[in-house]
Amino acid sequence: MDHHKEAESHVDSDPNFLDAGEPNALVSEKNGTTADVHDMMRMGKRQETQRNFRHITIIGFCMVILSTWEAILSTAVFSLSNGGTAGLIWGYLICMIGFGFVVASLAEMASMAPTSGGQYHWVSEFAPPSCQRFLSYIVGWLGVLGWQTAAATVSYLTGKQLQALIILWDSSYVPQAWQGTMLIWAVLAVSLIFNTFFSRKLPLVEGVIVVLHVAGFFAVIIPLWVMGDRSNTGDVFTLFQDNMEWGNVPLSTMVGLTGAASCFVGIEAGAHMAEEVRNAAHVIPRAMMWTWIGNGLMGWIMAITFCFCVGDTMSVLLTPLGSQQIQVFLNTTGSAAGATGLTCIMLVIGVFACVAVMATNSRQLFAFARDNGVPFSSIFSQVSPTLGVPLNSVYLTILFVLLLSLINLGSSVAFMQVISLGVAAMLTSYLISIGCVALKRIRGEPLLPSKFNLGRLGLPINIIAVLFLLFLWVFTFFPSAPHPAVADMNWAVLGYGLVIIFALVYYAIHGRHVYIGPVEYVRKGQ
Repeated sequence: MDHHKEAESHVDSDPNFLDAGEPNALVSEKNGTTADVHDMMRMGKRQETQRNFRHITIIGFCMVILSTWEAILSTAVFSLSNGGTAGLIWGYLICMIGFGFVVASLAEMASMAPTSGGQYHWVSEFAPPSCQRFLSYIVGWLGVLGWQTAAATVSYLTGKQLQALIILWDSSYVPQAWQGTMLIWAVLAVSLIFNTFFSRKLPLVEGVIVVLHVAGFFAVIIPLWVMGDRSNTGDVFTLFQDNMEWGNVPLSTMVGLTGAASCFVGIEAGAHMAEEVRNAAHVIPRAMMWTWIGNGLMGWIMAITFCFCVGDTMSVLLTPLGSQQIQVFLNTTGSAAGATGLTCIMLVIGVFACVAVMATNSRQLFAFARDNGVPFSSIFSQVSPTLGVPLNSVYLTILFVLLLSLINLGSSVAFMQVISLGVAAMLTSYLISIGCVALKRIRGEPLLPSKFNLGRLGLPINIIAVLFLLFLWVFTFFPSAPHPAVADMNWAVLGYGLVIIFALVYYAIHGRHVYIGPVEYVRKGQ
């Protein structure tokens, strides 16, 4: 099916695409507002999904998918190992501020072109004509890689917490790799159900979970403050530690930034749901900014609280539970039941964060397939007429993560290293996208109209974002400790390189013949 030719005939013949008589009036439940209709018409896309999300529900969706305060607890081990408590607190704040420039840049582009394609579409529209198609194609593959591995990450971390709870109640239990893999599959099964049978209820479900996300923040933080033995304030905020023996505390701290940065990767999730959001050009950028500031502040407060309750850092890092936050919960509450209760809040949120990740990556894959960017594009660009979601893209995501989880049977370390390459892939997609729009500004070329316009601050914001992303990108390929054994190497660079090579080979053989980039379907002058 040629979605773009069909889109043009649909635009020209469907009365729903006519102006409703007033600015941004509602056209229909499926097509959204007149602004949505105009945006889809300009981009040459056919409206195939339902616009079920509103302002509040998409903010809830974005906040749950990022789950920053939960994520900082799960990834704290990396920053504590490389930088100590001060490294975790100040490193997180640096990442939050840096990502503020990144989010603002992405939000502006999301308002200019509100499409599920996200970064690869923006690159196609904003890159110099000489490299639009090629750069867009590479960014599309990096986006697919990043979001597919994100589902593996969330499901793995959720399963790991479940195993830690079993150890908490039964010290004789020895976690087995196959059991961890089965837990990943269980989380994926829940995600599949909610992304198929309950897909139309997803805004409501994620709206309920965001209430738990906010309430859970207070449910966790209050016991930590009230019941915990707090460390010395001076030590918590000023004691930087090189626990992994890099021989250089500043270097160790910079390596630890990757843990904090991973809490913000995926901040553009709302953009990939743009074709299911009413008044997307206005709503999506604001949802992204509210997610950044709201989740960011909750994450920083949780990071500070966690650091005050850690106590002996090394004993927490070496906990037999295999989960540092559960060990801190146990130390604070003094009971397994208390630690279990706090952890269960995180587990529920983790499962539904995976549901949201699954929805996001299936839409990104669907959009790229719609533009003939992946093998068997005609299959993965189909949208179920009954459920209104790209079912084949959902199924492929499930299959990919299932296959990826088999690596966990051989080595959990190797599995974590493989999925960590998703962070590098996402940072690269942000970097190229923002770099393209910054270049247009430097050249004085006109940009598309935006309902979230950075104005004169646009160029400095873009440049700061690019420099920050370049800095982070380098450290995503560092090992977690100096002089690692072969098994402990950071193999993300290998996986990253293999994906790039595969994309280049596929592009040379087939992609360049069928992929022309979204910009070619854009209606000029709209």
